[in-house]
Amino acid sequence: MTSNPVTVTAAYHVVPGREADFHSWGWGMLGASAQQPGFLGGGVLVDEGAEWHVVYRFVSEGAARAWEDSAARVRWDTRAQGIARQTDRRSVRGSKAWFDAQAPTPKPPGPPSKWKLWFVNMSAVFPPVLLFNLIVLPYLGGLNPFVRTLLLCLCVTALVTWILMPRLQRFFKKWLYPPLQALRGRHKRTA
Repeated sequence: MTSNPVTVTAAYHVVPGREADFHSWGWGMLGASAQQPGFLGGGVLVDEGAEWHVVYRFVSEGAARAWEDSAARVRWDTRAQGIARQTDRRSVRGSKAWFDAQAPTPKPPGPPSKWKLWFVNMSAVFPPVLLFNLIVLPYLGGLNPFVRTLLLCLCVTALVTWILMPRLQRFFKKWLYPPLQALRGRHKRTA
């Protein structure tokens, strides 16, 4: 057995109309468990009417097991019949593990769809290529096609990389990454 604190949460499906009875039962059972050595506290929680939870904590796994195996606990479980049915039970050692287990890690958003990336890239590449062809290429007509193409690529790539793409990414951020905006709480819908 370990000396780390142990948190136990038991989920219950409560019979409709018996919520007040379950609430009284849960707090009564916690009052009885408070008489056990090593009890640290507990509570009765409801998950928007879907599930009810009874959560209690003991100083060690041995103290929690002593409560679980006690005759008083068996009597309280018998009293719950007809009020609720236990659907799940979890036991976690230490407070850090409890919070780590309960807090889901948000999934990072996936990359934007290919057509959105194509649109942003075209918006960044087309204007400088058009301007280069209209303004610069008439003056470079006598140069080798290899050199003209190299100059076009160098100029357009520099403009796109350092000037246009950073601005376009900021401008289209909410459109490209809507799940990321929702995670950060910045994607608000107005009624």
